[in-house]
Amino acid sequence: MLHFDVNISMLLKEYPFLDRFDQAAKLGFDAVEFWWPTGEDLNAITQRVRDTGLQVALFNFDAGDMPNGDRGLLNDPERQAQFRANVPVAIELAQQLGCTKINALAGKWNPEESREAQLQRVQENLHWAAEQAHAAGITVLVEAINTWENGPYMFTKTLETLTFLKQVGAPNLVFQYDVYHMYRMEGNVVSNMREYGAHFGHIQIADSPDRHHPGTGELNYPFILQSIIDSGYTGMIGLEYKPRDSSAASFVWLPEDRRGNLSVESLRL
Repeated sequence: MLHFDVNISMLLKEYPFLDRFDQAAKLGFDAVEFWWPTGEDLNAITQRVRDTGLQVALFNFDAGDMPNGDRGLLNDPERQAQFRANVPVAIELAQQLGCTKINALAGKWNPEESREAQLQRVQENLHWAAEQAHAAGITVLVEAINTWENGPYMFTKTLETLTFLKQVGAPNLVFQYDVYHMYRMEGNVVSNMREYGAHFGHIQIADSPDRHHPGTGELNYPFILQSIIDSGYTGMIGLEYKPRDSSAASFVWLPEDRRGNLSVESLRL
């Protein structure tokens, strides 16, 4: 069965950040995810989650100034301290929220330093972060994203990222698979889902090419979603897309009475 959560950093932006939790609950969702909430009151977030009864499927570590192009801090020696200072704060927030997954964006290649040195720094930072998280029962995720919209991001393919994570060697370090990003970079969504899906730590979806909701583009989402079920993946599926019109209208493909425990046949696709 399929269980969807809504990414409130990309959806429900018609409302202030804290109010998006209330709106998600009103729209029938029982789970959310979000990027690192820069500038927000973390205690207020915790209280709003408790008040709404929502589950937090995951959130991101601090990845820098995302609206202005940052895509992670792990490879940048000048921002390593910023990342490492954020890790215990993020872990404490996760514990307060009852969240067991935090996503780490690696960063963009720096042309002024060797790729080997950058990969080594990312490996060290991920291993350190995973150790801190493991003690709190938290899993660290690493995402591959597309270069068309995000510039020279470090990880852009499924197998290369899985191979790198294996080299890091932390038991609580896993891959976050984004259907939209990986379709743009390599295709083979269903074959990769069949081969690796049971090992994915989290899945996110959007249609292509415009990153709107499923059913607005060229991806065969009934087939893809069935492949997720068939792979053995049982976690949440994050709706991380840009609404074409209003956020509420972008949920038209979902049954109005529930967002979880859904079959492919129950979707309006």
